[in-house]
Amino acid sequence: MRAITIPQPGDADSLVLAEVPDPVVRAGQVLVDVVAAGVNRADVMQRLGHYPPPPGASEYPGLEVSGRVAALGDGVEGWQVGDEVCALLDGGGYAERVAVPAEQLLPVPTGVSLVDAAGLPEVACTVWSNVFMVANIQPGQVLLVHGGSSGIGTTAIQLGKAVGAHVAVTAGSQAKLDVCRELGAEMLVNYREEDFVERVRELTKGHGADVILDNMGAKYLARNVDALATSGRLVTIGLMGGRKGELDMGKLLAKRAAVIATSLRARPAAEKAAIVAAVREHVWPLVEDGSVRPVIHSRHPLKEAADAHREMEASGHIGKILLTT
Repeated sequence: MRAITIPQPGDADSLVLAEVPDPVVRAGQVLVDVVAAGVNRADVMQRLGHYPPPPGASEYPGLEVSGRVAALGDGVEGWQVGDEVCALLDGGGYAERVAVPAEQLLPVPTGVSLVDAAGLPEVACTVWSNVFMVANIQPGQVLLVHGGSSGIGTTAIQLGKAVGAHVAVTAGSQAKLDVCRELGAEMLVNYREEDFVERVRELTKGHGADVILDNMGAKYLARNVDALATSGRLVTIGLMGGRKGELDMGKLLAKRAAVIATSLRARPAAEKAAIVAAVREHVWPLVEDGSVRPVIHSRHPLKEAADAHREMEASGHIGKILLTT
């Protein structure tokens, strides 16, 4: 089969399409003929040499795919050859075939194309596990999403709205904010022109954000704490703004607030299985009734993975970038 390899870490041109051995399907796994793969920031970090795959995972990038079941490993039940599926991966999605733990498979939701379904697993699992399972957002609470026009952001807006939360977002252009509004965001902050702490306080009449979904890390740490409501929860899922920052514990104590850092890729298989099962139970019905939809910015052939990464790094996209086989 063909797969995108990374012979040496580096810029986008370090992604090389090569002939590689087909994956070996172990007990409890399913072999998927890949139709499309989602492109994620984590793939860029892996390409740069900063985010190696966990032990035992494929060395090829790619954390989510859609496709058709090609073979079943021993002990797998509930799936058949030919089923149209999408999947959360530990790695290996930038390829024509990938072996997936059966518990990390999801059916393609009714109303979503097989290609576009590749843009759902990573964002749905990230948002549901963090905003709902960890931060326990409630109807009527305020959810602040940094990077509202990203794949994760567009999903968080829709899920927040679907459960009755009031969604605030930051984004860097009016065009991006307009899309966020169309998806259900009520409070819009252009971070290039406005201070999000002051603006969120103003828009919430001093209440602040009950839950903040943050991809910036250190750069926003202190300001995120300032933006939190009493008993608020800051969930950091990315470090685009650096790894080390100062935390005022006095402010955190005064607000009885929490700072939580999580990642998805390195979680044990049992935890991933539980997240995928929760997504199938709670998120898939919202996708099928149209309350939540994948927002797809562009689709690139697998051989143009470098162009997809350059598009990701330019940060002009709205929603997901996909690779197709």
